[in-house]
Amino acid sequence: MRWDYNIHIPQQFNFAKDVLEQWETKEKNGQRSSLPALWWVNDSGEEVRWSFEELGFHSRKLANVLHQVCSLERGDRVFLILPRVPEWWLVNVACLRTGTVLIPGTSQLTARDIRHRLQSSGAKCVITDETLAPLLDTVASECPSISTKLLLSRRAMHGWGNLTELMGRVSDDHVCVDTMSEEAMTIFFTSGTTGSPKMTQQSHCSYGLGLTVNGRYWLDLTEQDVFWNTSDTGWAKSAWSSVFAPWIQGACVFVHHMPRFETNTVLKTLSSYPITTFCTAPTAYRMLVQDDISRYTFQALEHCLCAGEPINPEVMWKWRELTGLDIYEGYGQTETVLIAGTFKGMKIKPGSFGKASPGYDVQVVDEDGSVVPQGQEGDLGIRVKPDRPFSLFTEYTGEPERTAECFRGDFYLTGDRGMMDEEGYLWFIGRADDVILSAGYRIGPFEVENALIEHPAVAESAVVSSPDPVRGEVVKAFVVLTADFKFRDHKELIQELQTHVKTVTAPYKYPRKIEFVDHLPKTVSGKIRRVELRKKEWGQKTKS
Repeated sequence: MRWDYNIHIPQQFNFAKDVLEQWETKEKNGQRSSLPALWWVNDSGEEVRWSFEELGFHSRKLANVLHQVCSLERGDRVFLILPRVPEWWLVNVACLRTGTVLIPGTSQLTARDIRHRLQSSGAKCVITDETLAPLLDTVASECPSISTKLLLSRRAMHGWGNLTELMGRVSDDHVCVDTMSEEAMTIFFTSGTTGSPKMTQQSHCSYGLGLTVNGRYWLDLTEQDVFWNTSDTGWAKSAWSSVFAPWIQGACVFVHHMPRFETNTVLKTLSSYPITTFCTAPTAYRMLVQDDISRYTFQALEHCLCAGEPINPEVMWKWRELTGLDIYEGYGQTETVLIAGTFKGMKIKPGSFGKASPGYDVQVVDEDGSVVPQGQEGDLGIRVKPDRPFSLFTEYTGEPERTAECFRGDFYLTGDRGMMDEEGYLWFIGRADDVILSAGYRIGPFEVENALIEHPAVAESAVVSSPDPVRGEVVKAFVVLTADFKFRDHKELIQELQTHVKTVTAPYKYPRKIEFVDHLPKTVSGKIRRVELRKKEWGQKTKS
């Protein structure tokens, strides 16, 4: 496929000013469709429909709250934990307008996770709702950088500024900051196999312009489209597909605020609203095809996509059989925009995540950084020399060594193993590291092992991925018990350890499978051989 892809990177760029305000002007001049910019619904039948003009009005007020009331300056960091509520989008835009650096977090974080993020980032402002405010209060005294706490709530809470009330007091007149293209825009904490989560920094141009690839080519959006992406607000995929990619194209961002993923609700929503484009995790499609889809008619739906983890070919075939629509797979990371994907007009090869996207030269390389022949396994890499793509992350903030580890020769390494066939299609083989992708969540074994070791029953543990028919893969822990617990009831102990992990770290990280063993396989130097445990779990379909 050939693309007309040649993006000019100006010295200064700000998504709120250079994209959103342009759509606002077009809207006022009758040059855009009548669809809202943001269309939000929830299970209670409430609905919010904001045009780009209304989005601008509310976000300018919130920008004034951040700058005037909270005294935040350009470059200051804002830690945000909100579920899929309209205000989440307003905070995103207000941070862009003020040049403050947004740090999103998922509402499943524990006090420990939050403390680490606040202390590492030096965030000056935290924004959340009344569900998580008490948790933030338990760690706030250990986080001296915090100067302001904003609460989204109908009631007052001591020590917190009420977001809605403060927005009502300020003007809607705000001049957007002229940010530099390469200036820090957002930081996502991403899990690795060793150490604490890393601060992945993206610039105003890397996401604000780089995600044109996603919106224009992969999602294939126009201003006539209503696009629903189901990602949690704490993850980079939400920035990708619920903010930048659709709004670059002037499309309508559709949101259904569901407390949890319910197949009935999703299918009903797809049939009740004029959603043209739908993107969700492979896990969700696996659940949806098990439902009775024949009860529903998707009159507007034209384009279905998935990302976050590999999708089983059987699920793709079943979805097509039930809906008549193909699922177009995409592959990317927090550190990048879409690396590769199956684009409209391309032949779909189930099991492959498609071809390199425009803007990236994707190759499979060996341990020396040399490109391997087609059909041979190696490390997936993006060429960064002589020209580094502008749509690549800036750095792991404050960790030059961990940043440097991502590069080999002329390539940025994604950390995944893969293969390219004779037609240029890329095939995912497994992760080069041990990070587990379960139901779209990225889980570092180190964090789970750290939580387990705190329990008196655990002498040692090793965490790997294990196959699961619904989630693709789940967290499995191999545990060596301490002497005092060797004869305890195993079923009871498994439940106890699972509950322990859920309280110590984010609940989605808990091991759904636990196996007690006498010892763990190790190298001569004493390192745990996870590859051996993964082979035990996956057999010939090894994830190494």
